[in-house]
Amino acid sequence: MSYVKRTIYAILFLGAVFLVYCNNKKQHSNAISRYLNLQDSVAYVGMQTCRSCHGNVYETFIETGMGKSFDLATKEKTSASFGSHALVYDEKSDFYYKPYFQNDSMFVMEFRLEGKDTIHRRIEHIDYIIGSGHHTNSHIIEENGYVFQAPITFYVQEGRWDMAPGFEKENLRFSRFLTTECITCHNHYPLAERASLNKYEEMPRGIECERCHGPGAIHVKEKLAGNIVDTAKYIDYTIINPANLPKDLQMDLCQRCHLQGIPVLNEGKTFFDFKPGMRLSEVMNVFLPRFTDSHEQFIMASQADRLRLSKCYLESDDLTCLTCHHPHHSVLKTDQQQFNQACINCHQQDSPSLCAAPLAERNREGDNCVKCHMPPSSSIDIPHISITDHYISRITDFEQRKISEGAKNDIAQFLGLKMLTKDDPEDLEMAKGYIAMYDKMVEEQVILDSAFFYLQRSTLNEEEKFETYIHYYFAGQDYPAIIKLAKNKPAAVITDAWAAYRIGEAYYYEGAISKSLLYYKKATQLSKYNLDFQEKLAANYLTLGSIPQAKQTFEFILSENPKRPVALSNLGFLYVKLNQYEKAETFYDQAIALNPDYIQALLNKAAIRIYKSDFATAKMLLQNVLNQDENNQQAQVLLANIQ
Repeated sequence: MSYVKRTIYAILFLGAVFLVYCNNKKQHSNAISRYLNLQDSVAYVGMQTCRSCHGNVYETFIETGMGKSFDLATKEKTSASFGSHALVYDEKSDFYYKPYFQNDSMFVMEFRLEGKDTIHRRIEHIDYIIGSGHHTNSHIIEENGYVFQAPITFYVQEGRWDMAPGFEKENLRFSRFLTTECITCHNHYPLAERASLNKYEEMPRGIECERCHGPGAIHVKEKLAGNIVDTAKYIDYTIINPANLPKDLQMDLCQRCHLQGIPVLNEGKTFFDFKPGMRLSEVMNVFLPRFTDSHEQFIMASQADRLRLSKCYLESDDLTCLTCHHPHHSVLKTDQQQFNQACINCHQQDSPSLCAAPLAERNREGDNCVKCHMPPSSSIDIPHISITDHYISRITDFEQRKISEGAKNDIAQFLGLKMLTKDDPEDLEMAKGYIAMYDKMVEEQVILDSAFFYLQRSTLNEEEKFETYIHYYFAGQDYPAIIKLAKNKPAAVITDAWAAYRIGEAYYYEGAISKSLLYYKKATQLSKYNLDFQEKLAANYLTLGSIPQAKQTFEFILSENPKRPVALSNLGFLYVKLNQYEKAETFYDQAIALNPDYIQALLNKAAIRIYKSDFATAKMLLQNVLNQDENNQQAQVLLANIQ
């Protein structure tokens, strides 16, 4: 629908002259503010409520990638094949992974062989599957509400199992937790425990209507009261229809999830706070590093970024994702001509600019605009997949790509960090972006140097920059600088859990154990279910000799998640201090069963075996340590003493 028609409809509905979709940002804001469901108090009603009136839309939507994005791990949901071929070996970690169904439940077995003998076996139940089956199925484990990604993924297009994306570089096994940043793009909004990183009280089963239309309580109330709006003529301001949003807000809605990069939340915001009709920058800013080869290499969920780089997008007043995509219809079930028609609508059939390719070549490709100008490509972050590159290329772009094929082995040069959510970033925002880039992508000093440059240049007062400075110094492991900043910030006045934790770490590593305790306690008060924070607090208690407090904290951790090797090993050490060696060893055994390469648990158990004169077992445990770390001094000393 054109801007003119929308404006006329808005005038009719409002009964007054009001330019709803004028390009003026202030007028845009005024128009959007009329939507009643943007208010914070408006509740979500759930997709089944929407279905009661929009059954036809529901039936097609649940077949889309969004509708199939997340569900229980069942035989009906999985796109994977199982059998003898379903086996993955990770050479770096020397673990095998076997996915299988037993009755109606899915499992992944991790095991290690020594010759023909199985020397390690761990079996985890798979609770959820992420992925529509267009590209992948990844697998999620839940432990008392805490969710983790399993280490293997099924790659649908190649019909193969392999290590999950990123796990081929570092096998995190069963410890990669899924934060709200991950879940809120791959699923509808869950009910999250806000004082944790990855604990959820309720988990939806796929993206729902209200992610794109906003919370529906007012809309439902109005319709049940008989207040019906003829949406062919007027805008219904009780619910968002993305097609009625201006171009920039349409793009913000789509790129909430299709602009994969480095998101940095605004102060006091969460990943649950964005609603359709808002500017994304009201909740977060998204950054992407630019390299000299960024025009060729891109990540999977970068459709919005690639489209926005295209000349077609830059020179159009109304080209958005919705120009080509109908969100209620599956891409796989959409006729290719529908996508081509979107091109022809701008490049008229009789126009000389319609296509420059020779007719024979066009016929050979089925006169398919998309295949030539948005070719399938691989991504740099997800292996074994082919995706549509949403950068709309010209023929000269393809020629340039061919020229650059020979330079693919050249080391790409970093050009800088680009904020993609607004044009005029503040210096503090850029500093936060560079620190986040260092944390999540590139641990290079030049990235921290850039963060420091923007921090120094920012004209905000030191109080407003305090938490960012703490994060900056923590990333660079400059603990004295953190302590210097924190001297005027007692733990009692800290309001950010991560700032408290980082200050606690600085004091701990500088040997000020009593001081670190205060900040760890504050961190766990602010984020009780962050079990990493709790483990630091418990270890701090143990170091200070506060055995009852340490024991209580370790037991709380294990009551939340009994599969924490660090907590198990440290609790074993606590019982060593109490001279309860048998009990200590049971905790070491549990830690090693979960992680057979956990060096500290192996060392501690070896020490108990030596104490009990079981030198053969001790030697085996110590040799295991040296196989991983041949220079481990503790293992060398203990082994020398045995010999």
